[in-house]
Amino acid sequence: MSSHIAEEQYRELRVYIHERNVLQNAKADTLNRIQKVLTQMNIKFQHVISDIEGVTGMKVIQRIADGITDAETLLEGIKTDRLKASPEILIKSLKGIFKVQYQTVLKNHLIAYTFYKQQMLAYEQLIEAVLKKILPPDNSGQQTEIKKKTTTARKNQYHFNLKDYLHKIVGVDLTEIDGLDEIAVLTIISVVGLNMHKWPTAEHFTSWLNLAARPTKSGGKLVGHQKRFTNNPATQAFRLAAQTMWQHKGSLGGLYRRLSHTKGSKKAIKAVARRLAVIFYHMVKNQTSYDPKKVMIDEQKLRTKKIARLQKEAEKLGCKLEIAA
Repeated sequence: MSSHIAEEQYRELRVYIHERNVLQNAKADTLNRIQKVLTQMNIKFQHVISDIEGVTGMKVIQRIADGITDAETLLEGIKTDRLKASPEILIKSLKGIFKVQYQTVLKNHLIAYTFYKQQMLAYEQLIEAVLKKILPPDNSGQQTEIKKKTTTARKNQYHFNLKDYLHKIVGVDLTEIDGLDEIAVLTIISVVGLNMHKWPTAEHFTSWLNLAARPTKSGGKLVGHQKRFTNNPATQAFRLAAQTMWQHKGSLGGLYRRLSHTKGSKKAIKAVARRLAVIFYHMVKNQTSYDPKKVMIDEQKLRTKKIARLQKEAEKLGCKLEIAA
C-alpha cells in the first residue's frame, strides 16, 4: 500500500496532537532555560530534588523569581518530608548569587512555562472533544460515559481519562501490549485510524510503517537490505515502545536483548517495533485481547538453533561438540 489517508476525525485528532507535542517540546526547552538560570545563580536546588517540575520545585522557583533570597524563607510552608534530601542540604542548595538580572530572566521564563502548560491543556480539551465524537454509543444508544480520572496528571500526561476513551473507541485495551501506553496508542490511531482492512495482512501494515525488512538482491543473491527512513508518527511510536524493552522481563524483552547482543540495538529496535505493530494490527482487526502466550518465544527451538550453530563452529575448528543429557 503506497499511501494511506485516515478518516477526517483522525486527521483532526492528529493535528491537535502534533500541536500539543510542539508545545510540550517548547515547555521542556523553557524548563532547561530555567535550570540554566539557577545554575548561573549558583543555586543547586535543582540537583538535590528528583523533579524540579513538581509542585515543590516550582513553588521554590517562583519565590526566587519574586525576589526572595533567604534560603529558609524560600522553604517556609512547603512540605519537604517526602524529599530524599535533608532540610540542611536543601537550605544549603538554595544559597546563591541573587542578582536582579537573573531574577528578571527567571520570572520571564516562568511566564513562558505557564503559557505553554495552559496551551497544552487547551489542546487536550480539543482532543477530548474529538474523542467524544469518535466514541461509539452504548447499548441503549446513548453516549458512552467515561469515568473521570482519579489520579493526578503528572508532567506531560493527559488530564482526562485517556485510557478509558481509547478502550471504548477501539474495543480492546491496546495499552496491555508491552511498551505501549495510552499516549503512544493515541498517536498511532490518529495516524492509522481503526480500519485495518485497508491492509490485507500484517505484513502489508508493517511494510507501510517501514518496519519490514526490504532485501536487496543482485544476480539472484541477497546482498543486503535497504535502509529507509520515515517521519511517520505511528512508526516513531512503535520504535519508542520497542526501546523500552531492553529491561523488560517478558519474551519481547528477551528478544530485544538477544538481537541487540548479536545484531546491534538498531536492528533490535526495528525487529521488536515490527512485532509490536503486528500485535496491534491483529488486536484491532480481529477485536481480540492481548495474549502474552502468543508472543512467547519457543525456548526449545532457540536452544536447538544455538546447538546447531555451535556444532557448525566446532566442526570448522576440527572439534566435536558433546551435548550433556
